Amino acid sequence: MKRRQFITLLGGAAGAWPMVTWAQQPAMPLIGFLRTSSRDWSRALMAGFRRGLAHAGFEEGRNVRIDYRWGPYEQLASSAIEFVRGGVAAIVVRGNVPARAALAATKTIPIVFITGDDPMTVYEPPEW
Repeated sequence: MKRRQFITLLGGAAGAWPMVTWAQQPAMPLIGFLRTSSRDWSRALMAGFRRGLAHAGFEEGRNVRIDYRWGPYEQLASSAIEFVRGGVAAIVVRGNVPARAALAATKTIPIVFITGDDPMTVYEPPEW
């Protein structure tokens, strides 16, 4: 191999290396957060949620994204469906009504309760 060919090959490989490295970065997981009350009513809850994530090694914006949805009961079902379509890794809910909306939207994505009602009342078991 001639010197020019070698230098061209080496230069091309060096130029492509950052693109290969960039392409291999893992996608940042997305968490869907579904709640009926407003953001203002949930400040303390959100602070605790973020502390819990930080304790597990997750920091919003650094290695996890969170899509917050607040609104009345009528919007919960459509928000849960949007989470599923958006490819969330988990759906976090507070209360039975948001949990029912999430459960109706997916049977495969984990649904996580922060606090609240009896989780067994969300799922209605089949009649025997």
